[in-house]
Amino acid sequence: MGSKSTADSLLNIGIKQQESGNFAESVLYFNKSLVSYYEHKDFKKAGDCYSYLAISYSLQGNYIQSLSYFEKSISEYKKVRYKLGISSVTNNMGGTYYYLGKFSQALSCYQKVLEIQTEIKDPKTIAITTQNIGGIYSKLEDYTSALKYYRKAYNVYTKLNDVKAIAQNLNSTGSIQVRLKDFDLAYENLSKALQVANEQNDKQIRIEVLNNLGTLFYEQSDYSKALGYFNNTLQLAKEMNSQQYIGDSQIAIGNIYAGQGKNKEAVKKCSEGFTIAQKIGSLSLKKDACDCLYHSYKTLGDDKKALAYYEKSNIFEDSLNSKETSNRMMNMEFQKQQLTDSIAYVKKEHTIQLKHKEEVQKKEKQRNAIIISLGFILVLAGGLWNRLNFVKKSREALRIEKDRSEELLLNILPEEIAEELKQKGSVNARDFNLVSILFTDFKSFTQTAEKMSPQSLVEEINVCFKAFDLISEKYKIEKIKTIGDSYMAAGGIPKPDQNSLKNIVLAGLEMQDFMAERKNENMQTNRPAFEMRLGIHAGPIVAGIVGVKKFQYDVWGDTVNTASRIESNGMVGKVNISESLYLLIKNEDCFSFEYRGNIQAKGKGELKMYFVEASS
Repeated sequence: MGSKSTADSLLNIGIKQQESGNFAESVLYFNKSLVSYYEHKDFKKAGDCYSYLAISYSLQGNYIQSLSYFEKSISEYKKVRYKLGISSVTNNMGGTYYYLGKFSQALSCYQKVLEIQTEIKDPKTIAITTQNIGGIYSKLEDYTSALKYYRKAYNVYTKLNDVKAIAQNLNSTGSIQVRLKDFDLAYENLSKALQVANEQNDKQIRIEVLNNLGTLFYEQSDYSKALGYFNNTLQLAKEMNSQQYIGDSQIAIGNIYAGQGKNKEAVKKCSEGFTIAQKIGSLSLKKDACDCLYHSYKTLGDDKKALAYYEKSNIFEDSLNSKETSNRMMNMEFQKQQLTDSIAYVKKEHTIQLKHKEEVQKKEKQRNAIIISLGFILVLAGGLWNRLNFVKKSREALRIEKDRSEELLLNILPEEIAEELKQKGSVNARDFNLVSILFTDFKSFTQTAEKMSPQSLVEEINVCFKAFDLISEKYKIEKIKTIGDSYMAAGGIPKPDQNSLKNIVLAGLEMQDFMAERKNENMQTNRPAFEMRLGIHAGPIVAGIVGVKKFQYDVWGDTVNTASRIESNGMVGKVNISESLYLLIKNEDCFSFEYRGNIQAKGKGELKMYFVEASS
């Protein structure tokens, strides 16, 4: 067992590597220190390690892994009731959602931070959260409110003499002033921020400022200076392996080339940016890349490709507008929260007074009513006795029917969703950060089915899917639906579960084992047998109920589409998984993996895939 001082040293080295932009090295040191802290049962320090790991992955654009580690950090902090740590990590989770364009989730995180801060009142955390809320207003183009929140944060940073935080604040303020066309003031603030970043050797602040300076000169059509700043941004982003800024600067450079009439160079740069945007799942980045490619191909006279990217741009625009509407509603609620709380308090006091008055009146009425009622009771008693047996039988019949309805509803919907449906008559769609999606599909289904009678075909499919249902129940994953010969299930919904990723892979392996055994059984009796492909991917999804009749709990999102492609590019008898899922479960001792390389997937380009097997 290593000493705690050694673990502390490893952690500090990891922090230094992270600050220098060496994220891969920082991850190695954080993992080493994490093992040692667990040996010493130092859960607070373990939480620190997870938090730093999350930041390293976030800065590389791996937001799914980042959110997973943030949640683990909060879990460790809760063990020791470290509220300041919970507050800080929740704030960072909000920042990750912000980069993903999920502003409602980001705002929810910031609200939780402010709730915690009502108890511990840490001025720096409050200032950071205040600035982050300003960032959301900025994204919603409410620049007046954004600058107001930035100024509040700036005043706190100045009192604390937090040089780096001041630089970040000046950078955020400058970026808004660029959008407001206040270029002189923007340049002044961004130059100050860049000076601090250089003095402190803070690469993260430097890359953000360089990017904003590039935008400043691009907005003034000074392409030469803009190109210089964006090239510096790209070089630094590659050094730091910051996928977000690599993609952003590639697209920015592509737009400059397009503005200079260098459309072939623009296509190359924006195509590279689009590939990265798809990898990290940034909607706004995808739309920017498609806009650039549309204009470049149109100028080049390639109308077919231009139209294709124009249509993609519109799809991403619709998605962004949908999110924007939701985010604006969330922001309006946030703005009104203090007023709502005040009204709620007054209303509560008024309600208490009314209830007290009603109770007094009720008691007076009851006293009078009791006297009158006694006379009727004797008359009614005989009739009620005769009705008693009938009522008991009726209630028992109703209970049986109610139990049947409950059982049927729970057979169609998850328990939590069924409860919500019963209480509200509808179910709100929910965003989930990390859900695993499993697809199966029988190979050569049509050819095999032709050798079977319709009844035998249905019976065979039923045997297989019944087995899959039992396996899904065993590993606590949610069956979503069957489509013909395809079976779909999800892990981590409607209730997130930290073991869902491991469990869904175990379920997939057991499903393939069942299919192999079933094939042997059928071959011994000379009956046709199915062989199966199975694929699993993990990522964010939206889940809910569609329609008003024949309710069905379903999931949507790019994660679902990618999971389908992972399945269709799998091999018979194997469990094929995506790279993002591999990164989340690669340390599980019960699995062994085989890297397949880049596989061309329809509509997705090249995806890295892995076969997974149970460790012997």
